[in-house]
Amino acid sequence: MNRFNSLLVLFGILLPSFLLAQDDNPQLRYIQFSGVVVTEGKTDEPQPLPYTNISILNSSRGTISEFDGFFSLVAEVGDTIVFSRVGFATTQHIIADTLSHDYYSWYQVMSKDDVLLPEAVIYPWPSKMHYKQEFLAIDVTNDMRERMQENLAEQVLKEMRQELPYDGGEAYSHVLQDQIYEARYSGQYKPMNIFNPISWAQFVKAWKNGDFKKKDDAKK
Repeated sequence: MNRFNSLLVLFGILLPSFLLAQDDNPQLRYIQFSGVVVTEGKTDEPQPLPYTNISILNSSRGTISEFDGFFSLVAEVGDTIVFSRVGFATTQHIIADTLSHDYYSWYQVMSKDDVLLPEAVIYPWPSKMHYKQEFLAIDVTNDMRERMQENLAEQVLKEMRQELPYDGGEAYSHVLQDQIYEARYSGQYKPMNIFNPISWAQFVKAWKNGDFKKKDDAKK
């Protein structure tokens, strides 16, 4: 028997064992798992639930639902899909091994879940006893009372309000009002306040109250 015939005999002996091993360890099936995540809306109708975490249990693979609730990821048959989002109950779904296609669609409904956090009390001192000692040790003199009254005077508070810069919300509101005003009079002449009787009434009232004189004195 030559070398070629020996290889054929060896291949014939190993082939049944190889096929049997393939039957005992079938190859993993990958599918495209897609769907939509929804929740109950205010009108008792389903609405998309964006930014929901969709992950495969015991793995680092996953995705999040888009603004319209749609999601899609590659999974294996038998994987456990976990749906989680803050404020909603976490749910799981197992991909069945009886699928006949390489794609699988799922419609996941998330239920709202109330999360009660423990009460947290923050103190500026380590304990109530330290707070009591420090509070009793405060020396409130007459000078401190006078400065407090001066700082809380109406004129001082009014000047502080005028000098303080806008915060984020106020700045956004101011810019938005300017944009609305520009869009309202787009393509036409803007109204002149010189013909506005309300503006004239405000000017006369300010002049009688001496507001302009106060500003001149402040500059000097």
